[in-house]
Amino acid sequence: MLTELTISSLGVIERTTLTPGPGLTVVTGETGAGKTMVVTGLGLIAGARAESGLVRRGASAATVEARFEDPPAIVVDKVDAAGGQCEDGDDLIIVRRLSAGRSRSWVAGTSVPQGVAAAIGAELVTIHGQAEQIRLSTPERQRDVLDRAAGPKQAEAIQRYRHVWAERQAAVAERDDLIARDQERAREADMLRFGLEEIERVAPQAGEDAALVEEARLLQDADDLRAWAGQAAIALTGDDSADEVGSALSALATARERLRSAAQHDTRAESLAAQADEITVLTSDLAGQVSSYLAGLEADPARLDDVEQRLAAITTLTRKYGRDAGEVLAWADDARGRLGGIEGSEHRIAALTETIERADADLEELAGRMTRLRTTAAAEFAEAIGAELTALAMPHARVEFALTPLPALGPWGAEQVSLLFTANPGAAPAPLGKVASGGELSRVRLAIEVVLADSEPAATFVFDEVDAGVGGAVGLEIGRRLARLSRRCQVIVVTHLAQVAAFAGRHFVVAKAADGAVTVSGLTEVRGEARLRELARMMGGLDMTTSSMEHAQELLDEAADET
Repeated sequence: MLTELTISSLGVIERTTLTPGPGLTVVTGETGAGKTMVVTGLGLIAGARAESGLVRRGASAATVEARFEDPPAIVVDKVDAAGGQCEDGDDLIIVRRLSAGRSRSWVAGTSVPQGVAAAIGAELVTIHGQAEQIRLSTPERQRDVLDRAAGPKQAEAIQRYRHVWAERQAAVAERDDLIARDQERAREADMLRFGLEEIERVAPQAGEDAALVEEARLLQDADDLRAWAGQAAIALTGDDSADEVGSALSALATARERLRSAAQHDTRAESLAAQADEITVLTSDLAGQVSSYLAGLEADPARLDDVEQRLAAITTLTRKYGRDAGEVLAWADDARGRLGGIEGSEHRIAALTETIERADADLEELAGRMTRLRTTAAAEFAEAIGAELTALAMPHARVEFALTPLPALGPWGAEQVSLLFTANPGAAPAPLGKVASGGELSRVRLAIEVVLADSEPAATFVFDEVDAGVGGAVGLEIGRRLARLSRRCQVIVVTHLAQVAAFAGRHFVVAKAADGAVTVSGLTEVRGEARLRELARMMGGLDMTTSSMEHAQELLDEAADET
């Protein structure tokens, strides 16, 4: 239940607070005072679209804050899922803030996306305004109303039907896409097979191309390497066909002998002789390694040709499938997976077809159940609405629900639901939106809510313009119905009829004060004589006469007797 609504800088309202009671609360006031801003504020809490033009002139932002007592379990679960804290027994606070081009929402102190806030607010507040009257004229809204009347079994069947319908739609879309892309998949499969066969013929190894490049370079440089290594060998050991004098080892041998001779006569030369021995050993070892290196440098034109041919084959692959042999192999792994998926598409199409056939059978069964529940509910619901319309001074009004079979199952079952209406005896019922006036639509809508209130969970209903186009005795009947509805749930009504306002447990007046070019509106609860004066104003204008006050008192007494 809504216990407090605070509005700041919204429309003509600077700041005001509404504290509705648990039953029927009415909001009245002169035209232009800002009554509709109360409905607008509650609409924002319930998820209505925010418009920057709603922000009060001169203010940077508008804020609406609603406090709810003892929110239902479904709301608590949604708040918890959104990251908010809402313990049992705690009040729930929802805040909506509008600024230029932006809207933000908070639920239980946590900032949430607007869609989340709207889903939570819509569970707590139901707005019935002019837009709702328009929606009531649509087949979609009429079907929804009938399904609500059909009760929890229908709600369960619809939930299951919608789930199966969504699964079927997804399966049909996937199957049709697979069938439509059959030629494209065949071409892709041929391309993948060709590529895999080409790669398998070459059978590259990861890193092989880099190793072959290095080997080819060495084979191409073999003659130069042999020349350089041969010259190094001659420099170290000399040429067998010439005198060894001039080779490094020959020179080192001479130096070692001379230093040994010197060491026999001078101990200071001993270290030099030792170094000469060490250098000679190292040079001899180097000469051996150069000789081995030279022996391994054989020119191999056949091997070079093989390497170059292998490189050419791998290069052909890297031009198509990757920058190197490793990427070519990765492409092949991916291609095998894609090819497996394509080749399995026929099996997938068959599986999807089976899924669709099972869904069709389930939908047929569920649609039949929904039709039976709608048919049963339609007669009882129409009769109950007719009784309410009789009480609302429309004794000859009659409503019917027409269930027209669809050529094929649709997203909401096997038929289209139409609410037919006639206000005159002997006239055939016709579509509600085409034959009902604004006042008649208001009463039909109220009658529907009064009937449904007995079977649906308690909530906060907000009515704006429910008394449009009516007055006098009809207004009294509307007041009685709203009072009856308020026994089951909280009802907030913006009205211009004293006959409606008299039934309220709490009565608030929107008063306006002009300050230069700025109009400031605020809410004031009226009781006692102040309430009599407001009712007298609503009935007869600004002049407060004894008779008008007496009439207002009579109206209050009559309402009190009936509530």
